[in-house]
Amino acid sequence: MKKEMKILIKNGRVIDPANNRDEVSDIFIEGGRISKIAKNIKCAADEVIEAQDKVVIPALVDLHTHLRQPGREDKETVCSATRAALKGGVTSLLAMPNTDPAIDCAENARILRDIIQKTAQARVYICGAITRGREGKELTDILSLRQAGATAISDDGAAVDNEELLFQAIAKAREEKILITCHCEDRALSAGGAVNSGFTSTRLGLRGISKESEYKRIERDVCLAEKAKAPLHIAHVSCKESVEIIAKARKRGVLLTCEAAPHHFALSEEAVWDYDTNKKMNPPLRGREDVEAIKQGLRDGIIDAIASDHAPHTENEKDIEFDRAEFGVIGLETMLAVSITELVHSGILGWPELVRKLSLNPARILGIDQGALSPGGVADIAVVDPNKEWVVEKKALVSKSKNSAFLGRRLKGVVEYTICNGIIAYPFI
Repeated sequence: MKKEMKILIKNGRVIDPANNRDEVSDIFIEGGRISKIAKNIKCAADEVIEAQDKVVIPALVDLHTHLRQPGREDKETVCSATRAALKGGVTSLLAMPNTDPAIDCAENARILRDIIQKTAQARVYICGAITRGREGKELTDILSLRQAGATAISDDGAAVDNEELLFQAIAKAREEKILITCHCEDRALSAGGAVNSGFTSTRLGLRGISKESEYKRIERDVCLAEKAKAPLHIAHVSCKESVEIIAKARKRGVLLTCEAAPHHFALSEEAVWDYDTNKKMNPPLRGREDVEAIKQGLRDGIIDAIASDHAPHTENEKDIEFDRAEFGVIGLETMLAVSITELVHSGILGWPELVRKLSLNPARILGIDQGALSPGGVADIAVVDPNKEWVVEKKALVSKSKNSAFLGRRLKGVVEYTICNGIIAYPFI
C-alpha cells in the first residue's frame, strides 16, 4: 500500500471546467486533498511531478463498467479492473449489476461492497439491478439496495420490456434519489442479431441489429420519464436517430442525460468486415453517418458523457465464429486516448469540453464529489501527455481480458500519473 505524501505538480496545463480553470499552474497535494493551486508554489514536497507540456485534469469518472465479480473472475476482477482503470486515468467506476449472482438484493450488494473494500485499487460505485435477476418481471427493493450501498440501478445488458414496471422503477428512483440507467433495446427487433442491419449484415451473411431496436426503445423510455417527471440516464447511444430523439426531448424539458462509448465515435460498421470479434458489441458499430452524429452530439452537448462500457471476455468467448462470440469490448485503458485522438486532435472538442464529458459531467450524473480540481477537494488527478503516441498491444493491457476493439491502433495521449485520494496510484510500484 502506497503511503500518503505531499505531492507537487509543477507547470502543467491545469484544466478544470468546474472552476473555469485552464491555465499553466502548480498543484500542491497534502493529506489526500488539493491544498493549493497557483503559479510557482514553493512548498516542500515528498514527490515533485514535472508537468510542463502536459495536461493536468480531474481523474476520469466512468459511468459504465462490467467488473464481472462475483461469478466470472476468469474474465475480470474488481482488483484487475481498477488497476486497468488507473492506467487509463480513471479513479471512479460504476460497476454494472450483471454479475453472477446479479446485484439484485441488499445481500448481494453487500457481498460486492465487501470485495470492493478488500481489493479495489480505485473508487468503485455499485449499480444495483432494476428487476430481480435482471429478468424484467419483478422490481427489486430499490430502497434496500440504496441502503446497502448502491449508487444507481440498471438492468444493463437487458432492457425492461414491461412499460408499467419500468415506469414504477423510474418513479421509485426519483423518490429514492438514485440514478436509473436504461439499456435501450427492443429485443423483439434485435434478437439473434450480431452486426448492424443493412449492407454490413448482408455482406457478412449475419443477422442484423436494426437501429430501430435502439431508438424506438429510447423513444418509449423518454416518454416514461416525461410522464413520471423524473430523471433518466440513457446508456451507450449509438445512432443518429437516438441523438435526435434525445435532443427533442431535452427541448421539451425532459430530465435526460446520456452517454456514448468511444468505439461508437471512433469506429464504423466497416471495422467488422474482417469478422474481427473484438469489434462485436451491443449496440453494434453503426454506419458512418451515425459515427458523425455521435461526434456532433458530443460537440453540441446533447451527449453528456463518455463511458467505456468496459466488457471483458475470455479468449474462448471471443476467438470463435462471429455469430457465436460474446458481445462486448474492454475500454478502461483506451477510453481517454481514443477520446483525445478522435475528438481533441480532430477539433471536435477542446480540452475543457473533453474533461466535462469524461470527468465533471459523469460525476454530476452519478451525484458524487469528483470530477473537479478544487482547493480542499479530494485529490483525484490525471497527468497526461496529450501528444505522445502509443500502440495498443495485447501484452501491455492490464485488464485480465484482452478483447480491445483497438488492438494494433496507434493512439495519441498517454497517462503518465494517476493520483487517487492523494496517492500516486499509477505508475504501479
